[in-house]
Amino acid sequence: MTEHVYKVVELVGSSKEGIDDAIRTAIGRAGNSLRHLRWFEVTQIRGAVAEGGRIDHMQVTLKAGFTLED
Repeated sequence: MTEHVYKVVELVGSSKEGIDDAIRTAIGRAGNSLRHLRWFEVTQIRGAVAEGGRIDHMQVTLKAGFTLED
């Protein structure tokens, strides 16, 4: 069985479309510069409220893990 060691980074993604899109935005951008991205865990969800009480955008903080190269 192969042993894995992971490095964990914290990311914040935002989207006017919703939580799912904010997660996909964060992971997508991280995937452009991090190799061997394996998992993520949502740690916080926030939203910004615009004038008139409408939701302007969502913000998601997450931890993402990637395997270290030998």
